[in-house]
This record gives sequence, structure tokens and C-alpha cells, in this order.
Amino acid sequence: MTNSALDETALALVSPGKGILAADETVATLTKRFDALGIESTASSRRDYRETLLTTPGAEEFLSGVILHDETLRQQGADGSPLARMCSTRGIVPGIKVDAGAQPLAGSSGERVTEGLDGLRERLAEYRGLGARFAKWRGVFQVSETLPSAACIAANAHALGRYAALAQEQGIVPIVEPEVLMDGAHTIERCEVVTAAVLRAVFGALIELGVRLEGMLLKPNMVLAGSACAKPAPLPEVALATLGCLRRCVPPAVPGVVFLSGGQKDVLATQHLDAINRAPGAKPWKLTFSYGRALQDAALAAWGGKPERVAAAQRAFYHRARCNGLAALGAYSRAEEEQVRRVGEPARGPGREITA
Repeated sequence: MTNSALDETALALVSPGKGILAADETVATLTKRFDALGIESTASSRRDYRETLLTTPGAEEFLSGVILHDETLRQQGADGSPLARMCSTRGIVPGIKVDAGAQPLAGSSGERVTEGLDGLRERLAEYRGLGARFAKWRGVFQVSETLPSAACIAANAHALGRYAALAQEQGIVPIVEPEVLMDGAHTIERCEVVTAAVLRAVFGALIELGVRLEGMLLKPNMVLAGSACAKPAPLPEVALATLGCLRRCVPPAVPGVVFLSGGQKDVLATQHLDAINRAPGAKPWKLTFSYGRALQDAALAAWGGKPERVAAAQRAFYHRARCNGLAALGAYSRAEEEQVRRVGEPARGPGREITA
């Protein structure tokens, strides 16, 4: 893929009013979510669930791409066509998670570094052959009064840079995901300091390793108080802190920022994205979403592993995707939530009713 093709794909993934579905949970992670709802986790049930999301009528109005897991990228839908092709034919760009997960960082207590660089060039080439046009690699950072350490920031930044360079070499747009975790009692001010330090290190590594900024996307955390903080920050404060941090640390050459939800409840994640897009000041990048549970939780609960509940799950998924699409434009309101007051009630888009 040429530089211009990389740039075009990156821009397509941040099309106005659209964002990315992160459906790249590992087998172990998705099995835990299935177990909580009494759903048997098999290759077939995991495929059925993801196919339910990917075939939701109208979802392509609000989804530009989907991050898949290795298992899913290799699976076929009920009609025998590969799930990646099913996405592409609807205008949803297929992507793939390529890291091997976070492992304990040697010499550090409680910190982790993401592994998976060995053999990555060959895996990326294979994934491109299977239809993937973008990829994702996640690095995680714990927050305390002393963490993350400089060693943890440097190790993860370097890994993110090497991954991104390899992805672009293989004609795949890299999504770079440095996540400052919400776990802990830290304040929003502490989160902002840590997020800035992480972003500066990541972009230093990206530039040093020759990554083309116009052909990549950033998937960061929002600047939030820790989940155990006694003083949660209001929406306007989150928006201003997040934008201030991005303006200081993210080059304007990057076409888009696709926020992770990071464990936020689904409606709150939508409200934060909307507040960020409504906030005053320069925004040289498209600001949208790449949510996992914040897009899926209501749909998974509605589905419950039952074929007869597919339509209800798709209505719930369409509703959540639509709300986030509006938030990406700064056009969301809480009145949107009244459209789906209970599972099974139809969500309405502009001038249409979604049925499945």
C-alpha cells in the first residue's frame, strides 16, 4: 500500500459521524463475559455473537471499521462468506489486533509491557491477505503517585513504535493505543500529567522509527479521574483536560484520535465524547470513538446467546452506535437515550425504523 493509500484508509476510519467497533476481545476475555450471562463460549457462539453485531441493519451509518480478533478474522458467517469480507461489502473496514498482550515488566513491581513483536512482520502480511487493512497494538500504564516508571513508559513506547513501523511497511494502517488505566484513586490532574508524559514518549518513538503520522491513528484514554477517586471530574473538565493534553502532545499531522472507553459505562463514554467535540478551541484531528464494551454491553445482554434475541441485540447495538456517531459530531443529547427504554423496543434513526 502506498503512502497515499495508507493516508486514505486512516481518513476513512475517522469519517464524520463514524467510529470503530473494538470487537477484538481474546477468547479468554469474551468467555468471561459469556459466563457472566450463562452463555456457552465456543468458536461457533463467539462467531454468532460477532456476526450479530456486524450484520446489524444500518450500523454502517455510524461504524467506519471494526477491530477483529485472530479467531474472528479467520471465521466465516452463516452464509459461508468470510466475516472480513462481510464487513468490507458494507463499507466497514476490517482491522486486526496484533499484540500478544501485556506481560510483567522485568525489574518492575506491578507494571507491564506488551509483547508480540517476534514474527509480527509475517503475521501482518498474512492478516493483510485475509482482508485486514488496519491493526491495533495496546500498551498499558498503571497510575499512582510514583507510577508509571520511566522504564515502563520507554519500553511500551518503543514497542508501539516498532509495531507501527512494521504495520505501515506491510501496507496496514496502525492504530497506536497507549492506555493510561482508570484503575486507582488518582485525580484528573494526575491523569493529565501521566497521559502527557506517555504521549510525548510515544510520539518520540514513532518519529524516531520513521512512522508516517498521516497514515496512523491514535487510540488514547480520555483524561479522567481514577475509578476510585473521591472526586470524579464533571464533563466539561474532562473535555478541557483531554483536549489540552492532546494539543500539547499530539502532532496535527495525525488525522484522527479514536478514544478508548477504558471501562466507562456506555452512556458516560458517549457523554464524554460529545463534550470533547463541543468544547471550544482548535481540534486539528477528527475526534471519535473506538469502543468495545461501551458499544457492546447492552447488545450482549439483549442477545444472551439466544437466536430468537438477535433482533433485540441488533436494535440495542444500533442505538448505541448511533448515539456515539452523534457524539463524534458534538450533536448528542440525553433525549437520544429515550429511544430505547427497554430491550426489544425499536431504535429510530432519522426517518427510519430498524428491524431485523
